[in-house]
Amino acid sequence: MSSTKPRIAIPEPHSSRQYTGKRLQDYVAPIEAAGGEAVIIELALPSAEQAHRMKSCDAVLLPGSPADLDPEKYGEVKDPHTAAADVARDNADELLLQDAYNMRKPVFGICYGVQSLNVWRTGSLVQHIESKIAHEVKHEARAHTVEVKPATMLAKIAAEAEPNVAEHWVNSSHHQSLATLGDGLQLAATSPHDGVVEAVEGTAPDQWVLGVQWHPERTYKEDKFSRLLFERFLAEARRWHEQFAAKKNDFEAVR
Repeated sequence: MSSTKPRIAIPEPHSSRQYTGKRLQDYVAPIEAAGGEAVIIELALPSAEQAHRMKSCDAVLLPGSPADLDPEKYGEVKDPHTAAADVARDNADELLLQDAYNMRKPVFGICYGVQSLNVWRTGSLVQHIESKIAHEVKHEARAHTVEVKPATMLAKIAAEAEPNVAEHWVNSSHHQSLATLGDGLQLAATSPHDGVVEAVEGTAPDQWVLGVQWHPERTYKEDKFSRLLFERFLAEARRWHEQFAAKKNDFEAVR
């Protein structure tokens, strides 16, 4: 096994320097703790430079953001509760997702990141949970349980963290959620109280994709489930790196 640290591309969470300065390290820390190297994709960089940085990376982590995606991307009129879009962040996400898709690199989306992933794959969003879903649990700045769907990749991770437990506590902070799932995504977890989509995962066998609506980066030190999400992501990034290196060596050997 290679001792090289997997390189994880992370776009800055938001164009606001103040917000990014406050939150970026929250995502870098668990990547480093799991044995990876964070490669920051600065939103102000030209797209060509962003693409150049991404080429050297083994996987993509899409972080949370205070922005909301432009509803026009999924064919809806903007709800009064929907926050302003961050075009620079959206552009970076789309570039990273396209590269990851082309090269079959692992993708881990968190909160806004899973919403970005879903919309990029032609899915849609619930623009404001309280306006659309009756009897909902509070999802903004609250802890609540999620029910992980059996026979999913996420279920295996959850079982390792807490065997024989049907519901798992998570740290939640969102007012939007996934509606129609995007192409190649399947349901992995919901809120048992109101059915809100809490996690999705990829269906393609040749690309590891996971998106969670909660914030495991805030609890990875004390919560095994959160920590295992990052460790599994890094394991997949390392596996991708080794497979890519082997293919590259085979190609060069026959040149």
